[in-house]
Amino acid sequence: MKNGNVSRALQKLDWIAKLSKETLSGGMPADEKGFRTLLNRIVLDVREACRELEKVEGAGESDKSDGLDFSDKKKPGLIPVHGGYRNLRSFQAAEIIYDGTVIFCDRFVDKHSRTHDQMVQAARSGRQNIAEGSMGSATSKKTELKLTNVAKASLEELLLDYEDFLRQHKLRQWDKNSPKAMEVRNRYKLDRSDQSDPYSLSSASPETAANTMICLINQACFLMRRHLQKLEESFLEEGGFTEKLYKARSAQRAS
Repeated sequence: MKNGNVSRALQKLDWIAKLSKETLSGGMPADEKGFRTLLNRIVLDVREACRELEKVEGAGESDKSDGLDFSDKKKPGLIPVHGGYRNLRSFQAAEIIYDGTVIFCDRFVDKHSRTHDQMVQAARSGRQNIAEGSMGSATSKKTELKLTNVAKASLEELLLDYEDFLRQHKLRQWDKNSPKAMEVRNRYKLDRSDQSDPYSLSSASPETAANTMICLINQACFLMRRHLQKLEESFLEEGGFTEKLYKARSAQRAS
């Protein structure tokens, strides 16, 4: 990162930084590594604050950020109720994986390598495609199915990266039924992404961090497979938007 870019970015972050004594306990960073650490911390802190605000606002209110208005559920219409991806367990799991991958890569993967960027982008794709598919379901169940599958494929690609990390560094991969792996799965059931770093990846050893991410990705892929199955069943029972459009138009002409 060029010095000019760093200066401009720091200026934009200055107002956030002044509000967080904890984040700036050591003063403003003097190098790129410190700046990146600060930026990641601020992003995670802001996300956690947003989650807390969502809890305060209440689960029964409409969530404008993901397109789902609960007040419209009983209203008949051509375009079905869609969105609401923030309530999907698969999305919540994918968000934990994205945050965790950013922390992991900044700690253990060379920031200038392609692997660093590819792992972060694969984790981001897992989350973003679930959201895009959920919103696209308004007019295309096919789009939702396709993008949800893309999200799962991205996380499976990311899974290989974590397995490669363990193998190439001669670290042990946990058995899926080992006590440590079971602990991660049980903690996920309790945490449900309520914290920015619920698995303490910022301080875990390389072996523990990589295995934790593997457990979380396997859990997310399981949730996505189940979600895809429900989408397929819904499509077979209710049909797609094009079919509904044709039926509605035919009924209108007949009347």
